[in-house]
Amino acid sequence: MVDHVQSLARGLAVIRAFSATSPELTLSDVARATGLTRAAARRFLITLADLGYVRSDGRLFALTPRVLELGYAYLSSLSLPEVAAPHLERLAAEVHESASVAVLDGEDVTYVARVATARIMRVTISIGTRFPAHCTSMGRVLLAALPAERLDEFLDGAELRRLTSRTVTRPAALRAELDRVRARGWAMVDQELEEGLRSIAAPIRDRTGRTVAAVNVSTHASRTTVQRARRELLPPLLATAGRIEADLAAQTVTRAER
Repeated sequence: MVDHVQSLARGLAVIRAFSATSPELTLSDVARATGLTRAAARRFLITLADLGYVRSDGRLFALTPRVLELGYAYLSSLSLPEVAAPHLERLAAEVHESASVAVLDGEDVTYVARVATARIMRVTISIGTRFPAHCTSMGRVLLAALPAERLDEFLDGAELRRLTSRTVTRPAALRAELDRVRARGWAMVDQELEEGLRSIAAPIRDRTGRTVAAVNVSTHASRTTVQRARRELLPPLLATAGRIEADLAAQTVTRAER
């Protein structure tokens, strides 16, 4: 290609030569991994060192934290759904269940990201789908994070509709459940939105600790007991929430530094 800048491609190849299994490399290692001559590899390494992306003790070379700026610049341009998407894909592949992210919008939760592995509800869930917050796991995580006065307003004015025989509809009972969610840091809803649907959710917080969204895993009650959900779904769910939070924090830091 006429517009292809070969020197840039080679410089990036030198950066990619380093990995978790090879965090430190000799000049010969870099030349071998990239297919460059030793002289060319040396020029690229010296240039990267001058720019602050590589350090050396005289024999071994290693990347510096400045390399993270290359990834942070990408993260800083992403929205919450875009940040969450790869993490949802990883979570769904790990637990073999559908995973979603939602935000609170009035009395409802609105889905902003989703990876579905199987259809387990009568309705099809897509981006923009809304469900009542009071009977969904993500809704309860988000409600539990509200300031006291806003939660009081919600409980005083929301229509707590009964969607199944299990739906919590009394404000006092819902408040007690939200207290439990707040204390343990996650929520499980067992067939309150739809018969046969069981879901578990965790908060996604920003750098200040404010809950900005929720992530969940949903499953069918016939194949996943409450005990199994806690044992097998909750740990990867919490880990996913943590990874999304880390990427959001990195995004915020990069924007602040601009």
